[in-house]
Amino acid sequence: MDGELAKEREYLARCREGIRRMLDGARHNVIIGETVAGDRYSAERLGRHLKSLAKELSEEPDGPPFFGRLDFGAGPQAGDHAGRRYYIGRRHIPGEGGAPAPLVIDWRAPVSRAFYRASAREPGGVAVRRRFGWAANAVELTGYEDERLDTGEAPAAVSRILAAEIERPRVGPMRDIVATIQPEQDELVRAPLEESICVQGAPGTGKTAVGLHRAAYLLYAHRRRLQRDGVLILGPNRAFLGYISAVLPALGEVDVEQTTMTALLAGDHPQSPVKAADDPDAAAVKHDARMATVLRRALYARIVKPVEPIAVPDGSYRWRVYEDELRRIVDDTRRETTSYAVGRERVVSRAVELMRRQAEARGHTPNAAWTAKITRAVGTLIQPIWPAVRPQEVVAGLLGDAAALAEAADGVLTPAEQAAILWRRPPRTYRGARWSQADLVLLDEVAGLLERPKGYGHVIVDEAQDLSPMECRAVARRSEHGSITVLGDLAQGTTPWAAPN
Repeated sequence: MDGELAKEREYLARCREGIRRMLDGARHNVIIGETVAGDRYSAERLGRHLKSLAKELSEEPDGPPFFGRLDFGAGPQAGDHAGRRYYIGRRHIPGEGGAPAPLVIDWRAPVSRAFYRASAREPGGVAVRRRFGWAANAVELTGYEDERLDTGEAPAAVSRILAAEIERPRVGPMRDIVATIQPEQDELVRAPLEESICVQGAPGTGKTAVGLHRAAYLLYAHRRRLQRDGVLILGPNRAFLGYISAVLPALGEVDVEQTTMTALLAGDHPQSPVKAADDPDAAAVKHDARMATVLRRALYARIVKPVEPIAVPDGSYRWRVYEDELRRIVDDTRRETTSYAVGRERVVSRAVELMRRQAEARGHTPNAAWTAKITRAVGTLIQPIWPAVRPQEVVAGLLGDAAALAEAADGVLTPAEQAAILWRRPPRTYRGARWSQADLVLLDEVAGLLERPKGYGHVIVDEAQDLSPMECRAVARRSEHGSITVLGDLAQGTTPWAAPN
């Protein structure tokens, strides 16, 4: 065994040298990258990419280059991997001297799946699975254990290395579990991007670790798409984010946005700083899903039926859209499934199109400058019919006006619920409003009705049981393709609106 361990330590030295080559190569590419780009824009983009890669490698925490090894047998189940040996680690380490075979395979690579799922009953072509033991400083390789899966017999005892790693005391920041992922956890981690999954479990069951490793896996498997759209991780508070902050960097992923729901909403609505607090009854109503209906009614109540034509002077001509045509445009647009702001743009563009046809019938040839001028004029004339509004205007107009609230909430909120959220001293204008934390979810709802917010390629929500229905809607709006991982424990709800099921 000593001789075998010595060989593994020699391989470890080769892997550490491979990591040094990667870092040196990344730094060298930063230096020469400026001279290979075809233009300034390409040079800047290439430079940012190379510097980001070099920074990522240099800041990556020290740790074992590998934690496992797979030896495939010669049988048909091994397929293209027959007779091959793979070391599994947190990061891909390329071969020496440009050799095609890497020194270490990334744990997220397809072949690495066998390390987590192979068993004596279903070996998947794996003859031997080896786990490595490391000293507390994660630098010295101290031992290894082999599982012979080609015999068809389950091991007589649980791996001591695996058990020791799982049972290691949890102190300080959260660690990755990449060396101890269980088959059922691996199934969740590698679930397709287009699937949304929900993981419920008591504290200590590993649901948060599964969510973070799923983020790392998806970034590996869908790199281009998720680098463009981004990954968002929502935690319950800043302390929690600090606790999990080291996990993704340890797995080689640093470009992931991690924030709280409070910070997310505050960052998306910087014009509305929180300066007030709601009593529990008011907060409960504002977080209720029924407020979405009330807010939609309040927003679209601002659209009125045209009662007169609109006319735009153009030299000696006046181009008109008559009342019945304008009413038809507004009614047709309202029936279309689109955002409020896009609907307004369509009303303006359709009215401009009617005027363009009139101009062409008179022998004019409208150009871009003419179109821009007429569009500005029509936009002003449409304002009383389909006004351009801000989220703050809508919410302040609703909460500060008893009659407007009663109309929008008719049949949705009880009189007592309306009274709970009605402002006692409404400001003169929305600019003087003192917003509460609960008001931010209302502002976000209206902003989503006006136009679609920035979306992410994947969203991970931890402690999701504490989110209100309105906060859940805010999360859903930020999922570009409906790809979400939800983590929580129904028994650990701490908010008045915590999910019961």
